[in-house]
Amino acid sequence: QKREISNFDYLMYLNTLAGRSYNDYMQYPVFPWVLADYHSETLNLTNPHTFRDLSKPMGAQTLERKHKFIQRFNEVEKTEGDLSAQCHYCTHYSSAIIVASYLVRMEPFTQTFCSLQGGSFDVADRMFHSVKSTWESASRDNMSDVRELIPEFFYLPEFLTNANHFELGCMQDGTVLGDVQLPPWADGDPHKFILLHRQALESDYVSAHLHCWIDLIFGYKQHGSAAVEAVNTYHPYFYGDKMDLNNIKDPLIKSTILGFISNFGQIPKQV
Repeated sequence: QKREISNFDYLMYLNTLAGRSYNDYMQYPVFPWVLADYHSETLNLTNPHTFRDLSKPMGAQTLERKHKFIQRFNEVEKTEGDLSAQCHYCTHYSSAIIVASYLVRMEPFTQTFCSLQGGSFDVADRMFHSVKSTWESASRDNMSDVRELIPEFFYLPEFLTNANHFELGCMQDGTVLGDVQLPPWADGDPHKFILLHRQALESDYVSAHLHCWIDLIFGYKQHGSAAVEAVNTYHPYFYGDKMDLNNIKDPLIKSTILGFISNFGQIPKQV
């Protein structure tokens, strides 16, 4: 509020308090999508429509998608009868594979990504290749994709270029994967993208609304009735601090839960 610290520094501080670390891909620092405009020639940071709705999780960015996730939540109640499995999302907004997929063009993340994928790159169409299409997938099109961003989107242009000339494959439409496709307003320049994206993070609009997103990720809308109301509940296994693994005697169930968490990520500690 007093502008004595940047939004970036504040988010890094909160991530650290919540147990997130660059040293753990499964609990990597999580940052928000802040923009919704990946098609304009110029970026207007004074227009509220340029920005993502920070008061809603990625699964509720469009009304249609929000209703689908609410319907999923209600159907579990009817069919399963086991309320512990009732949730809006069975995937997470931050996981080892999401981090590695964003940074796949840089080592050591290239090797990490391949090892998580069983030794090779993923099908080209599923690889991170375009900022715009990744936003559309996570905010609108793909019901199993609710990913947020990582800090590198606000300071590291190198992860957007395929400087190592990795052969990442060819998409179904014939496009050969190389550098990440940037929005028109970046003029094909990764440095310009990072500069404008960071300006968006530090803009008046984001400064005025960032606390809403913090409530969802690090605060009281993480779980309980506030999370249900905010369409922000995840599979019970994602809440690591709520799972008492010491009381689970069946080794198969225990290893299943641990595997689930390591593959799909976990909710930050509530701060």
